[in-house]
Amino acid sequence: MVQACLSSNNHGHIGVMWKTVSEACNLACDYCYYSSCGGQPGKIEKIDSIMLEKFVKEYMDLSNGAASFAWQGGEPLLAGLDFFKHVVYLQAKYAPKNTIISNSLQTNATLITEEWASFFKQYNFLIGVSLDGPKEINDARRVSGQGIGSFDRVMRGINHLRNANVDFNILTVIHEGNVGRAKELMAIYQKEEFSHVQFIPCMDFRAQEPNKPGQYLITPEQYGHFLCEAFDIWYNDGNPKRSVRFFDNILSVYLHQEAELCVHRQSCPKTLILEQNGDAYPCDFYINDDYKLGNVGQNSLIDILNSPKYEDFLDLKPKLPDKCRSCKYLQLCHGGCPRNRVWNQEEDHVLSDYFCESYLQLYNYGHERMEKLAISIKQQWLQNHLRSGRPKPDRNHICLCGSGKKFKKCCEKWLQHSISN
Repeated sequence: MVQACLSSNNHGHIGVMWKTVSEACNLACDYCYYSSCGGQPGKIEKIDSIMLEKFVKEYMDLSNGAASFAWQGGEPLLAGLDFFKHVVYLQAKYAPKNTIISNSLQTNATLITEEWASFFKQYNFLIGVSLDGPKEINDARRVSGQGIGSFDRVMRGINHLRNANVDFNILTVIHEGNVGRAKELMAIYQKEEFSHVQFIPCMDFRAQEPNKPGQYLITPEQYGHFLCEAFDIWYNDGNPKRSVRFFDNILSVYLHQEAELCVHRQSCPKTLILEQNGDAYPCDFYINDDYKLGNVGQNSLIDILNSPKYEDFLDLKPKLPDKCRSCKYLQLCHGGCPRNRVWNQEEDHVLSDYFCESYLQLYNYGHERMEKLAISIKQQWLQNHLRSGRPKPDRNHICLCGSGKKFKKCCEKWLQHSISN
């Protein structure tokens, strides 16, 4: 799911994600790393309206032309449509002139109606839908509190989104039930014409327990094989038809761009994860008092962003294991996620990401094809540049592909190919 970004001259881009109804959810997925209500949410505790208005006002004061909001849960739609109507009202009320406002929301889609979809379209919400594959796979784990599968209701919600032309993507948790079935997953994405897909390996720990080892319900070997099998289908003889976020991020690096997925960036992005009660944390995997930055209802946003605990958290990722420092693929993952490493604080020693071998398996498997795909895209960039009527790049100028090299030492070799095409 795309996270929100807040920018200011003092703090750069700040991601913001608000857990709208805390752990409340109408599904009882047995692998959930956050909710423990078992699909029986009871009384819904929404974000307090006074606190919401205070935060939106302070957020907009720092927005610097762009303000984005990510809403998650639990199941955020349990907050009700009136809550989100109030949200967009406050956004419009406090946004400085010419501010670009965007909203994203992660949902199980079972509660989406025609009315919800119309609202999402009106305010340009980007919707992330959780779906673990075909009906047989999805309904084995993603069930209601009474054990009833969710697939049919999810697809009904997706149809409402489609009918209203709402932008959405699919988030699939990879667990014991589907890790060996990559072809089936990719087949349903193709059948249903899902254009944007993201994989998340299934966790065996809770976000509220950051001091416990980051273990998962699938092995690195299983996940590596899954990624390679999915990669073969995604690559499509050098002509990908579908966005798979993991593979897109790798390709970005081959194109001299930074990955946007936090796991594979050089440093953890400065992010605010907000609980329903306003408690603020630096990461969705560190919902714990040791990492609590403050409360947006009680503290100013500036004070929260300046918390010393923020810097302590941001210092985690650069502490790379020795294995990572000498890895030829370091630029592709930068050591992965700090939560997935094994830390020995007393000896200041850290072991590599739980999925290190998965990543290495995929990087080695797909390297040559990624290089070919990147070259093809660079050639297309050059063709588009020339066809637009702009002048041919000077040989001694920096290449337009972003490599940082001079054109003559980079993409000039593709010039004749671009002219002939």
